[in-house]
Amino acid sequence: MAELKGTVSWHFIGHLQSNKVKYIAGEVALIHSVDRLSLAEEISRQWGRLNMVCNILVQVNISGESTKSGTTESGTIQLVKDCALLPNIRVKGLMTMPPFFDDPDAARPYFSELRRLSETIAAEQIPGVEMRELSMGMSGDFEAAIEEGATLVRVGTAIFGER
Repeated sequence: MAELKGTVSWHFIGHLQSNKVKYIAGEVALIHSVDRLSLAEEISRQWGRLNMVCNILVQVNISGESTKSGTTESGTIQLVKDCALLPNIRVKGLMTMPPFFDDPDAARPYFSELRRLSETIAAEQIPGVEMRELSMGMSGDFEAAIEEGATLVRVGTAIFGER
């Protein structure tokens, strides 16, 4: 980040622990993985110390897999409403990670469900909330994700290769 400062809009993708928020405060344009109110509160607190606002996506565990982070589908609207009340947070959309499939089309129902949930939240017209972004799809299934409404895809493996 130090070498490319000012030339890159950084996004934080992945599980974020509340005690690590201070290290990215003011450095990222969007956090894709807010899955609980306590994390959102810490983000708001840390960005508030800088007199800044942090854009976030609420991560939804749309598949219900125990190995994945994210709020439940049923808990998403309440989490979005709670986050909207925080002074240094702006909810810009949702993020999900479907189960891994060899067939990219097998992930399509999960992408479709996240889009539907986003539309439901948008219809609530929650002040300070925009359902502009859908972060879903990775190197193996991004085409299906885009067809289902993804505005952000995570294609690190396609760019950098296998880990």
